[in-house]
This record gives sequence, C-alpha cells and structure tokens, in this order.
Amino acid sequence: MSITKLDQLVEAVKLKPKKRLVAANANDAHTIEAVSAAVDLGIIDATLVGDTAAIENVCKELNIDINKFKIVHETVDTKAAATACMIINNGEGDILMKGLLPTDKYMRAILNKDAGLCPPKAVLTHVTVIENPAYHKLLTVGDVAVIPAPDYKQKSVIMKYLIQTAQTLQIERPKVALICCSEQMLVGIPANVDAALLAKDAERSNVKAFVEGPISLDLAIDKECAEIKKFRNEVAGDADCLLFPNIETGNVFYKCCTKFNHAELGACLMGAKVPCVLSSRGDSAKTKMYSIALAASLAK
Repeated sequence: MSITKLDQLVEAVKLKPKKRLVAANANDAHTIEAVSAAVDLGIIDATLVGDTAAIENVCKELNIDINKFKIVHETVDTKAAATACMIINNGEGDILMKGLLPTDKYMRAILNKDAGLCPPKAVLTHVTVIENPAYHKLLTVGDVAVIPAPDYKQKSVIMKYLIQTAQTLQIERPKVALICCSEQMLVGIPANVDAALLAKDAERSNVKAFVEGPISLDLAIDKECAEIKKFRNEVAGDADCLLFPNIETGNVFYKCCTKFNHAELGACLMGAKVPCVLSSRGDSAKTKMYSIALAASLAK
C-alpha cells in the first residue's frame, strides 16, 4: 500500500536502519529542533557543524539535550559547509543538511570539484514531496529550486529521480505527468516537444512508470476535468509526479500549494553522493523534519 501522508513516510522510515545526518552551520532553532525531533524518532544520528556557543544557547532555549548530538565547532558558515562535506566524504555521514547559511554557499560546498559531493557529470536536482489538502495523495514534483531551464537530458534525469522518490513512497509504478501549457503536440513550444519525446523514450525503455506528456496541469490532477475533455489514460487526474518545464512553473506551483492551501512538504537535493536537505532558512521545523525523513528514505 502506497504512502499517502508525510506522517506515514516518517513511520516507514522509523522501521529502517538509522542514517547519519551532518548539518552545515546548524546554529538556528528550526534546524536544531528538526534534527532533534528526527533523532528522537530514531530516524538518524546527527552531527551539527557550527558555532558551539550558538548551538548550546539554542538547545537551552528549546530545552533540548545537546548530548544527543555530536558537535563540530566552526564559526564561519562557508567553512562549516566545507567541513560537513568533508565528514561525509570520510564515510561518516549519509545525509547532508543546510543550516543557517545561504543556498549559494551551501551549493558551492557541494559542487566544489576537490572537496564537494558532486560526482563528475552529475545533474543535481531538487525533488519535493507535497501533501496538499486539495489532492488525494502525495505529489512528487521537480524541479522547483535548482535547475532554471532544464534541457532534454536534465529533464530525463529529473524524471528518473521523481520516479525513484515516488517508489520510495511505495508506489510500484508511479504516474508521471510531463507538465506543459497544453496536452496538444505544439511543435512551436519546446516544452511540448521535450515532453512528447520523453514520454516516447520512457515507453521504449520500459521505464517502471506511466509517463504522459505533454499534459496540462488540470488534466494531470483533476479527474473530472480529464473526463470532460475526454482525455483518458493512466496518468490523467491521478498523477503521482509532476515534471515542470522550467523553474518558474515549478516554483509558482510549490508556493501556491504552501501559501494558498497550507500544504506540508519534504524536499531534498538529489544527484550528489548523498541526499542533501535543501530547505529554506525560513521553513518551519516540521518541514525540515519531513525533509530529513525523505532524505533518510532515499539514502543508501
């Protein structure tokens, strides 16, 4: 039976062996609170790289036992990110997490050719699992945060990771919608051409997923709309995964879900040596905890 709620994902991860998380510049309350909750749930063991005094102060304010963490002292955010990557490269971590530092600094540490976590020719992409009260199950979507205008090859990689993530949610054969402005094959719109080619390639490659594209958002998630328009296939109205044509489309969808529908989510960066939690510095502790659970489910 597939996982349809993020809390169910947490329960499923609790049954697996614990993973080792390393948090970069973990000086803020939301990061420490989320990591603490994940430790208490038995999902992870945690190393916090950051300013020891700041971490101690946050733990005192939140009444968290600091002894549940391993602390590596580093006061400079860029050095904390580099140290966190080094710990993982030394085989002492299964998940990287962003603490109180800007995304560009976090990404530079991951992408560092000499000491980062990015294999040669890897495509890094952001995968988000959204629990939207207006939809009947979880949606796995990408890319909403990293790749601005993915080309055909990058879309193929994004699709691979969306399918992998959905299968982690115990969906044996995910339904993937390649989102475009229309379900028609419009040769003047590159996204529609890419979607048609991706769908055909998935069919020929016997990908363990139902892949449909081009397909508009309404047809992908609204069964009644699909019936009215007589658009009938495995994906229509019941998509598990949405692959967006560009970052603007994905980011607006993601923010509409969270702001208008108060959706909850978990998200991480895939394509590096380990899953990397890449939540916003402003995200809630709950969102970060769900992101940790998602990363733990994907970690080897």
